[in-house]
Amino acid sequence: MDQKLIRNFSIIAHIDHGKSTLADRLLEMSGSVSDREKKDRLLDNMDIEKERGITIKAQTVRLYYNAKDGNRYMFNLIDTPGHVDFSYEVSRSLASCDGALLVVDASQGVEAQTLANVYMAIDNDLEILPVLNKVDLPHADCDKVRTEIEDVIGIDTFDCGEISAKTGLGIDDLFEKIVKVIPPPAGEIEAPLQGLIFDSWFDPYQGVVILVRVVQGSLKKRDKVYLKHSDREYEILKVAVNAPFFTEVDGLHAGEVGMLICGIKTIRDVKIGDTIVEHKKKDTPNLSGYEEVKPMVFCGVFPVDSPDYEILKESLEKLALNDSSFTYEPETSGALGLGFRCGFLGLLHMNIIQERLEREFELNLISTAPSVSYQVVMEDGEIIDVDNPSDLPDSSLYTEIKEPIVELSIHVPNDFVGAIIKLCEQRRGRQKEIRYITEERVQIIYDLPLSEMVFDFYDKLKGMSKGYASMDYEFRDFEASDLVKVDILINGDKVDALSMICHRSTSYYKGRDLTQKLQKIINRQQFDVAIQAAIGAKILSRETVKALRKNVLAKCYGGDISRKRKLLEKQKEGKKRMKVVGNVELPQEAFLAVLKVDE
Repeated sequence: MDQKLIRNFSIIAHIDHGKSTLADRLLEMSGSVSDREKKDRLLDNMDIEKERGITIKAQTVRLYYNAKDGNRYMFNLIDTPGHVDFSYEVSRSLASCDGALLVVDASQGVEAQTLANVYMAIDNDLEILPVLNKVDLPHADCDKVRTEIEDVIGIDTFDCGEISAKTGLGIDDLFEKIVKVIPPPAGEIEAPLQGLIFDSWFDPYQGVVILVRVVQGSLKKRDKVYLKHSDREYEILKVAVNAPFFTEVDGLHAGEVGMLICGIKTIRDVKIGDTIVEHKKKDTPNLSGYEEVKPMVFCGVFPVDSPDYEILKESLEKLALNDSSFTYEPETSGALGLGFRCGFLGLLHMNIIQERLEREFELNLISTAPSVSYQVVMEDGEIIDVDNPSDLPDSSLYTEIKEPIVELSIHVPNDFVGAIIKLCEQRRGRQKEIRYITEERVQIIYDLPLSEMVFDFYDKLKGMSKGYASMDYEFRDFEASDLVKVDILINGDKVDALSMICHRSTSYYKGRDLTQKLQKIINRQQFDVAIQAAIGAKILSRETVKALRKNVLAKCYGGDISRKRKLLEKQKEGKKRMKVVGNVELPQEAFLAVLKVDE
């Protein structure tokens, strides 16, 4: 197809501003899906996405549009997530596009993720087409939101589309605006092949499926290609596109987006951001690819049944192929055995990955409480990264601990400013700026320790603002702070999975709350159980679970030994979700209790 008739664009917006609904309408009104195939959120193909009503994975789709100028245009559209935890999906999608539709809710206006996504698009030199959605709502105010877009973002709204993705109002005009505003892709079909891998996933029947944007040259079935990162050659068995369902094509040319199936069995051979070239021209220059993303939140994931360790390892490999912002490495815990230390971009990202592991791979897992990565400055000046509290060296060996600080931007209506400032101050935040965007909306900017934001900050923010606040954050720097490691001892034995690093000023309260919580959760044993919180040798608080004695053999006076055995075996039931620490059974809830110490 003539390159001048191709348009590659992403749909970006804040959460719930209507990206996936707009993608549905574009597919429907371009005639890409029949009435029989039509359904809500067509591109959200994961069960979790449908249940939670959020987009987790960016999805690509190809559709065709017959424009008023008589030409038939090919649109390669990418629907992206809106949540801050999946912003890496958005940044990757934008790097493979030439333009972006910026969808803004005509009743809500510009929000935190709207700004964050726009700046990402501007960094990628994309043409941005603003689109006001939900104009059919009674409290939509298009003029006010247009002014907001011009004042806050600094984008001209002359070509701004006014649509209702739900009803289809204004979609025909939007098609024409996309043709006019979004530029066609650059790149020469005759040049040597350069393709950018921007997504991949594992198919049990076809091996690794690669999603590629052809930047230069072309490729077709039976061509041999070379993957630069893994130094491997493969023959292309199938070339396909989502249109919007899996459709095989003969080949892809410069400016097009599609899927390659090369029968790749080794998951490690494919790296997102890698360059694909012709096997005879291996010295073709690399494309710039993507910045390596740094995980912000870490937690341990352990199988309940030890034999499931290998299945867990394979499952993590397949998930990491599909989600390059997720990292993992093996770790051993005295309490929980063999498992993996996993890194995530945020708490929602962590929950989604854990749920996908349990659903897609039918695993039974125990997860430790999330923690963040700290920098520890040793006596000799060496700096080591510590993301597991149990790995923190003895206090005599280091001079200081640095914690990650994020710059937090909160958009909130005027009425809730006082409550939000109080929340940020409680979490050791430093106020940087308060900016009035409009008469009703305020942007509050704080520097905040990431560890204070990891647990329930977002929930509290939404609660205090009756759901109106939106937030975005980005990592700023590591700063030295008075941090200590609080250990939990059960009958004198340290439980490494319950250790936490916190600020000295809050250590006593967190230790006390956690021991009280554990006292309620840990079942009574045949002996007293002492639960202590300690910093080094200093005990902060102690609770005791009183002894319980139940003699199940009391009724057996004489008779066959098998009767007694049967009763004793019965006692062992119900321990499947338990782990034995010393002589004390710890239920899964004990590890989750660390999350809820602030309640």
